[in-house]
Amino acid sequence: MAGYLDAYGVADQRRERLVKRIAIGTVSLIAVAAILYFSFRTHSEERVVSQFLKDLEQGQYSDAYKLWGCPENCKFYAQDKFLEDWGPKSPYAKASDFKIEHVDVCDDGVVFDLSYPKASDDVGLWVNRSTNFISFSPEPRCPGRHLQLGAFFRSLFS
Repeated sequence: MAGYLDAYGVADQRRERLVKRIAIGTVSLIAVAAILYFSFRTHSEERVVSQFLKDLEQGQYSDAYKLWGCPENCKFYAQDKFLEDWGPKSPYAKASDFKIEHVDVCDDGVVFDLSYPKASDDVGLWVNRSTNFISFSPEPRCPGRHLQLGAFFRSLFS
């Protein structure tokens, strides 16, 4: 025979479990969304830079020149100057040696800080987010403070 107080607190336990599940689910969803956002927010710009370096490596300089938005938008950067900077006789002739050091998201573009083993200075490439055209970046990093999570995790595991 069931007693009067046998079901006492059962509804409260169910409600408490439901609230815990909703809270854990919400926090998990926010964490996954943040990870995905920070992982893929520069994906299209990274593809443009990868294609640019691939074109340089394969000797397709006209295709690489088009990624700069040229010849339509390059009245100050002629193709012979481009070949002088990026061609087979340039200091950056072997594009596969480039290493991306930092990727910074600025207001309307992304700055890629590329290091090259034979060069003394890094090369900063700017990719415009609206047009996906490449140009030289005035600075190797975006101005302002930078969250150095990648360097922090590398220092932990190296």
